[in-house]
Amino acid sequence: MKGVYSQPDSILGRASQQALSPDNTYGVDSGGDPQVIPKLTFEEFKEFHRKYYHPSNSRIWFYGDDDANERLRILSEYLDMFEANSAPEESRVDYQKLFSKPVRIVEKYPAAEGVDLKKKHMVCLNWLLSETPLDLETELALGFLDHLMMGTPASPLRKILLESGLGEAIVGGGIEDELLQPQFSVGLKGVSDDDIQKVEELIMTTLKKMAEEGFNSDAVEASMNTIEFSLRENNTGSFPRGLALMLRSMGKWIYDMDPFEPLKYQGPLKELKARIAEEGSKAVFAPLIEKFILNNQHRVTIEMQPDSEMASRDEATEKEILEKLKASMTVEDLAELARATHELKLKQETPDPPEALKCVPSLSLQDIPKNPIHIPTEVGEINGTKMLQHDLFTNDVLYAEVVFKMSSLKQELLPLVPLFCQSLLEMGTKDLDFVQLNQLIGRKTGGISVYPFTSSVRGKEDPCSHIIARGKSMSGRAEDLFNLFNRVLQDVQLTDQKRFKQFVSQSKARMENRLRGSGHGIAAARMDAKLNVAGWISEQMGGISYLEFLQDLEKKVDDDWLGISSSLEEIRNTLISKNDCIINLTADGKNLKNTEKYVSKFLDMLPNTSSVASTSWNARLPLTNEAIVIPTQVNYVGKAANLFETGYQLKGSAYVISKYLNNSWLWDRVRVSGGAYGGFCDFDTHSGVFSFLSYRDPNLLKTLDVYDGTSNFLRELEMDNDALTKAIIGTIGDVDSYQLPDAKGYSSLSRYLLGVTEEDRQIRREEILSTRLEDFKEFADVVEAVKDKGVVVAVASPDDVEAANEARTNFFQVKKAL
Repeated sequence: MKGVYSQPDSILGRASQQALSPDNTYGVDSGGDPQVIPKLTFEEFKEFHRKYYHPSNSRIWFYGDDDANERLRILSEYLDMFEANSAPEESRVDYQKLFSKPVRIVEKYPAAEGVDLKKKHMVCLNWLLSETPLDLETELALGFLDHLMMGTPASPLRKILLESGLGEAIVGGGIEDELLQPQFSVGLKGVSDDDIQKVEELIMTTLKKMAEEGFNSDAVEASMNTIEFSLRENNTGSFPRGLALMLRSMGKWIYDMDPFEPLKYQGPLKELKARIAEEGSKAVFAPLIEKFILNNQHRVTIEMQPDSEMASRDEATEKEILEKLKASMTVEDLAELARATHELKLKQETPDPPEALKCVPSLSLQDIPKNPIHIPTEVGEINGTKMLQHDLFTNDVLYAEVVFKMSSLKQELLPLVPLFCQSLLEMGTKDLDFVQLNQLIGRKTGGISVYPFTSSVRGKEDPCSHIIARGKSMSGRAEDLFNLFNRVLQDVQLTDQKRFKQFVSQSKARMENRLRGSGHGIAAARMDAKLNVAGWISEQMGGISYLEFLQDLEKKVDDDWLGISSSLEEIRNTLISKNDCIINLTADGKNLKNTEKYVSKFLDMLPNTSSVASTSWNARLPLTNEAIVIPTQVNYVGKAANLFETGYQLKGSAYVISKYLNNSWLWDRVRVSGGAYGGFCDFDTHSGVFSFLSYRDPNLLKTLDVYDGTSNFLRELEMDNDALTKAIIGTIGDVDSYQLPDAKGYSSLSRYLLGVTEEDRQIRREEILSTRLEDFKEFADVVEAVKDKGVVVAVASPDDVEAANEARTNFFQVKKAL
């Protein structure tokens, strides 16, 4: 929980929820306050688990085509072992009564020392919308209203707040309906203490204006199309649909309401569309704003103030609590505590016996297909341009990617690429402002995105680096989709200084938030940048180097806008070309054929510039251990090395071994015993970089010792055939992960770009399926390279870094990031 309490956005969210619902379950911290947890006794902990983590208080969900009678027989056999208890009644969440007047709360959050905190305030307005359940049509209408107000960069409430210059980024999640009572939250962070009141007034006046004037018809049509497209497509990404449906149903089910109601959208959607057509959108949405927000007195305003001394005070308070607790204990108490701690550690680090593991049902290797999942891919050409087509059933949706090479771009322009991509989608053209362009995309398609794609290529020095424009639409809108691709890529005017400055501020705020909440990703990117060129490129566009670039760029936008705008145009002129372009399409055969004429027209409109020689990006960060210091109560600890550079030749068994390490050694030692929220390894089989990482970790050097002990763990490992089989099957589960048609088409494109052939896939699969215990022991010598030659990057607290450098002299070079 210390990780959550280190993130300003999380502290704000917790304060908002507790203040909105002070009289029910949501008024307390479900995960536990770090300052209160030490007061919890083991007996209280055990009794709570015994009572509430009980089948009587559970919800059981099945999804699949197995025999219903057999599943119920197994379930009945299990449930017969328990007696019903009172947990369902005692754990029921009561409705929070609405307030008669608004409430204002001022909280503090830990901030870095030695920096200007004047513009580091946050303010968020929160409403609890109802004290009784809402009908499905009202819930759906509120969802549409939320999208209209805040769902896109062109949405009025979001747009006005960001364009005001009063803050850096939006906070608050809009309308949230996963708890018993829906709530609405919106605000800004990166606010000056002088502007807090201005933000509050701006939110209220904008809400009043929307209620009085309504929304224009294009905005309503765009939101309707976007949400309906999403509902009908039901695209859960790599997340299994059965689990996605279960989680959707939980919003009602855990409150003893109909679990299937959230899944039934067609009737309410039809009624809502009919109402909008008959009465007009203002008649539908204005009363919702007035009733649930403007005239609703259950409003909580949370102001968050930065405090550079808060972290040290909290640490001192915790230390004092523990010292008082220790002082109250007798010698016998302390001896018993030491004994119990030793016993717990022994249990945590002792593997489950084979006979216990065999109780878990599992597939056999004979159940696993011997061949990889086949994705139909036809590689051809159209107008002299490479085109990949995937004939798959997509329920009449067309998925398309347009790929441009990035290898000829000047090295110094790389950090501008993410902002260039955002500018293409959030600036206007000669005849459309960015709001109109955004609404046009929403009305005609299921969405368009533009982003960089960078990876190492196994066996090659030069990285794979591209810009990808990705979109989807109903097949009947294919012409609109490719027309919009053209407008976004070629017609957008990269000259809006005010909006670009907003992009820089938003990106900086996102990076700072990522640094606190996902420091393991920052550490991984930094290590990659030290170990291979592709990693260096990615870090320039999404790591600490990118954050430093944004901090400098924010100051330059006003002084050198012409130069920056010129650089954005240079990126476009360098990248957007018919030469070396690749088109990737996923749909059924008939729709693929019908789409070709629109692709041909799109390609004819692209510049046919002469090929430019690739730029040499032979750059890496220095191979030194680095500590990125931030105000936090937890750490993110990484260590990595390039195994290919040691002479290792890739084998499929490495996938199995990495998976096994995650589920055994690293889980047991970093998470269970070490107290981190997560510990894992990752093997990038394209670059050869093998990384260890921890997430929200109370330790630093101790975690590095665990990483260094991995090779000995593998050498001493004993594993029976049953455990080995489960490890192999678990790996195949990752390799054959659930994919919807769009993901299948995109995976095929990625493999094409990276030169991964079907023969490669078959060889790796056979190696995975034939993994032996000897492979684990042989890999011990390989992974020893991380211990001996690995580079360390930690995103960590100042105190932990200082202690590490005292324990191991000058172990880290220190970089202050916030």
